[in-house]
Amino acid sequence: MSDYLSSSDTVELFDQFVIPNYVRYPVNLVRGEGSKVWDSEGKEYLDLFPGWGCNLLGHCPPRIVEAVQKQVAELIHVPNTWYMQQQGQWAQLLSERSFGGQAFFCNSGAEANEAAIKLARLHTPAERYKIITFTGGFHGRTLGALTATAQPKYHEGLGPLVAGFTYCPFGDLAAVREAVSDQTCAIMLEPIQGEGGVQIPPDGFLQGLRELADEHGLVLIFDEVQTGCGRTGEWFGYKYFGVEPDIMTLAKSLCGGIAGGAMMARPEIAASLKPGTHASTFGGNPIAAAAGIAAIETIEAEGLLDHAKQLSQLIEDKANALVDQFEFVRQVRVAGLMIGIELDIEGAPIVAQCMKQGLLINCTQGNILRLLPAMNLELSDAERGLDIIAEALQAVGRESIEA
Repeated sequence: MSDYLSSSDTVELFDQFVIPNYVRYPVNLVRGEGSKVWDSEGKEYLDLFPGWGCNLLGHCPPRIVEAVQKQVAELIHVPNTWYMQQQGQWAQLLSERSFGGQAFFCNSGAEANEAAIKLARLHTPAERYKIITFTGGFHGRTLGALTATAQPKYHEGLGPLVAGFTYCPFGDLAAVREAVSDQTCAIMLEPIQGEGGVQIPPDGFLQGLRELADEHGLVLIFDEVQTGCGRTGEWFGYKYFGVEPDIMTLAKSLCGGIAGGAMMARPEIAASLKPGTHASTFGGNPIAAAAGIAAIETIEAEGLLDHAKQLSQLIEDKANALVDQFEFVRQVRVAGLMIGIELDIEGAPIVAQCMKQGLLINCTQGNILRLLPAMNLELSDAERGLDIIAEALQAVGRESIEA
């Protein structure tokens, strides 16, 4: 007999004891391996949105499991008032693969972005406090990160928000130039918008922002919470465009599924974050550090950056065929293993149909199917996943149009 509660019993447990602030599918997931997960009834799912993009190496990657098991048996947690060898080594690995910055560790993307916002303000004169962010962006759910998120639907009922944020259209360099004032201290954005629907900036946009930042002495912050750590087939999304930021934030896949976040900053900017100005109790703890190191070692030992590029091309080819096959598939956008399939119909029924057929994907912005598959996804599983999506589009799309 299984030790797991049935899915229906688990739903009942949640209904009584868990705050219902998430829309959940009525499935109790109990086990994962690679790009597959199983529910308590034993049904297998191919997961092309594992852990909301956190499980970049799939479910339970062996090197990370081994590193965490070893670490918890030696040292689980010590405060950041002591040195930890693992944290220093982890920072070195990240610095050497990015722009030579220094690391501040925390627990999540929102925390990393809060640190970036504070550092930008601390590094510039007090009268320069305004930060330019972009419509469609997403930077987290804490109040500062949420204010940076230029999507009104997330602001409803929460005012007054944090002062000092100016929103510009994503990709509109002229609007940014117009928005810069003597009070501006930073420009903050995702190099590729994730939750906004895998929006890729137009050619020259990031280069233009770099030039504007240099011209006006602004801090350029790239939120790489979703694009970082190999997601695009490069170590970091900014390498996709050849534009380096001054500050970069990381989380999600940083520790291969274990909670962890980081802010990387150029040393001359990082120096403004002095003792007492910011902290994170669990940030960079030995378990997260062990997992973060193991994640980097796994990607390099298994050649996953190259494999991600192969996967990306296969998925792009298969996804682009959907545009020709279905008139309601408007556009496909692919940046490494960030895939957005924009529809002219609601995406939620497609996601539900895929789940019935044993495939897990996501829908964002109401009509954009989003895939964030693991880097070690088998090519054959990628093909199978796209075939299931095509079948779901066939089944649900016709019903939607006829309705």
